[in-house]
Formats: sequence, structure tokens, C-alpha cells
Amino acid sequence: MPKERLIVIGGDAAGMSAASQARRRRPELEIIVFERGPHTSFSA
Repeated sequence: MPKERLIVIGGDAAGMSAASQARRRRPELEIIVFERGPHTSFSA
């Protein structure tokens, strides 16, 4: 069975918050984040 993935576009606070919530709800989910800039937010 293929693994489910969540693709997050944007590594700012909103994107990282969404990824963090998804990880808490579905620990087995593969999460991939795309960010155009050189930095991502770690405040989520």
C-alpha cells in the first residue's frame, strides 16, 4: 500500500503550523515542505 503524503507549499509560520498539526494527528504521514526562500519557520 502506498504511503500517504502531505505536500506543504511555503515554509513560513502558517505552513509549518499546518505540517505540525498534521504530524500530531497522523504520525505515519510523510510530510514534504517546499519553500522558495533560504529559511523556514521553526516557531510552529
